[in-house]
Amino acid sequence: MTKILFVCHSNICRSPMAEFVMKDLVKKAGLEEQVKIASAATSREEIGNDVHPGTKQKLREMDIPFTKRHARQITKADYKEYDYIIGMDHYNLRNMKRILGEDSEQKISLLYQFVGVDKDIADPWYTGNFDETYKDVEIGCKALLKELKEK
Repeated sequence: MTKILFVCHSNICRSPMAEFVMKDLVKKAGLEEQVKIASAATSREEIGNDVHPGTKQKLREMDIPFTKRHARQITKADYKEYDYIIGMDHYNLRNMKRILGEDSEQKISLLYQFVGVDKDIADPWYTGNFDETYKDVEIGCKALLKELKEK
């Protein structure tokens, strides 16, 4: 089983969006028994809170199922648990490495690295643009799915 953990600052906007987009793509590809997907935060600011209303609205608009969930912070144990630990921006990467320590198994990356581009996914908490964030998350998740299928 391949295990993927998406990570953003607070685990209420981008990382749960990526979690549910990827779960939908994996299900449609018939791989849901082979891939486990979750998300987490680098900060503690929103611990216990559900997905941001703007993310929920965008997922509904795109007909992507989601469930109620509680934001959580990434832990050292996640490094052992997951095969891919994927941040949304360079600040996430810096904080993930601070929390997780050395990336000796090369598990930590940016989502857009799977597209072949060094690009941050904008945080809609600040931009208010959930459409742009969704577009980037979808592109990144599709590229990640392609890599998973090729393995």
